[in-house]
Amino acid sequence: MNDGQIPTSEKSKVGHSSLKRLDDWRIRLRTSERMQKSRMLIFGRHFNDGWLFKLAIYIILSAAALLYLNPVVYMLTTSLKHGTDLVNPMIQWIPSKLEWSNYASAIIGLHYWKSLIQTGWISIAASLLQMGSCAIAGYGFARMRIPGKSVFFFIVLLTFLIPPQTLSIPLYVLYSKLGWLNTPLPLLVPGLFAQGLKGAIFIIIFRQFFATLPKELEESARMDGAGPLKTFWRIMLPLARPALLIVFLFSFVWHWNDYYEPALYLKNGDFTLLAQSMQFLQGNLNSAAATGSSMGGSYFSLNESITMAAAFLIIAPPLIVYMFAQRYFVEGIERTGIVE
Repeated sequence: MNDGQIPTSEKSKVGHSSLKRLDDWRIRLRTSERMQKSRMLIFGRHFNDGWLFKLAIYIILSAAALLYLNPVVYMLTTSLKHGTDLVNPMIQWIPSKLEWSNYASAIIGLHYWKSLIQTGWISIAASLLQMGSCAIAGYGFARMRIPGKSVFFFIVLLTFLIPPQTLSIPLYVLYSKLGWLNTPLPLLVPGLFAQGLKGAIFIIIFRQFFATLPKELEESARMDGAGPLKTFWRIMLPLARPALLIVFLFSFVWHWNDYYEPALYLKNGDFTLLAQSMQFLQGNLNSAAATGSSMGGSYFSLNESITMAAAFLIIAPPLIVYMFAQRYFVEGIERTGIVE
């Protein structure tokens, strides 16, 4: 063996050691890459991209959904229970058998079809009147130069802050002098003047929406010879469809569910809305029993199942409307920047 030369066995040992270190380095690199990928999946590149954040969001949304759906599910399941299921502690959610006759009794007790038609056309008419008048008022506050506009808008905010119950007596006296009691006019006429139920909120919604539109639209219309009314009708109002939808749906649901004003102004029973019909449920069922209906007897035993069936029949139409309009409703919320 020559001096200064490394033996072949030593060379092989060095080569084997180098390969081993290279393999170890590759293994550590792969492990590090896997850990990095796992970390990216769990935590994300940004905090809101990872599975952990999404899981937390799903848990929160599921809890919120359970909180809101629990009363509806309880109402629906209870409405299908037989009277014996109500006193059976072993039956909580699922009835032993479906008692559809509860809904038949609720329809009779509510005078459902008559009240449904009356409630429907009142809610739709009041919503359309509020939608049109509040759009005009909101456009005026947002785009037009009106002397004292800030003062008038402050008054609108006051009407939003003042509880409506404090105005009940003067309004009742006024409507009584006008001969409007026991008619739909107290529920419809205020909407014609951008007031009525939650009217101030709708003016604020339209003001917020019209204020975001570019001024060049009005300037172009003015150059083409369009006046303020034509500009509003032909240009601004078509662009406000998201706000129009939001206002209509809010107004419709609030008028549908309102009990205070109908109970105050409609008392003779000729014109009864669904929200009022619950208080007449027992009396109507007694009358139906006394007139020789299939229920028999002169007194009808009202239980929780029939009451829940009546309540579900009242809230069912707005739920159906929302099922068909929810996509447009969410789009309108996003475009108008409203948070309810």
